[in-house]
Amino acid sequence: AQQGRIREKVYGKQKVYFADQEQLPAASDAELRGLDGEIAALAAKVQALQQSCRQMEAELKDLNSSMTTPEMAREAEELRKDCASYTEKLERIKSATNHVTPEEKEKVCSEQKLYCKEWRKRKRMVTELLDAILEGYPKSKKQFFEEVGIETDEDHNVTLPA
Repeated sequence: AQQGRIREKVYGKQKVYFADQEQLPAASDAELRGLDGEIAALAAKVQALQQSCRQMEAELKDLNSSMTTPEMAREAEELRKDCASYTEKLERIKSATNHVTPEEKEKVCSEQKLYCKEWRKRKRMVTELLDAILEGYPKSKKQFFEEVGIETDEDHNVTLPA
């Protein structure tokens, strides 16, 4: 600072040193415009390189998340095995001789509906009868069922089909 190569500014107890720009040659307007053009060209080049880098990173991410060739081969082999087993199962089902005809199926379904209807009807009748008995019974419903030996559907986790 004493020799004049750098400048010194004092702010309270602090001192700041910086280059003395008066010793540097002054740039002409043409040079400044040339430097500004060079800065703009370099900024555009940086922008293009950053865009290219982002595209390459996205492509790398896609490639890293996709399966490798050996993984794809294993997956394809597993799918072929599954397909073969399903085809074999289908053939066994088709070649079976004990098919149920639609008439038999309809008959079984209608019988099931009939039996379920009868079950509901009888359950309702028994429930009404037991409620009538329990009106005058001095003990609880559970105690009555134990004394008489009644087992309910709920005791055996049985429900009526829909």
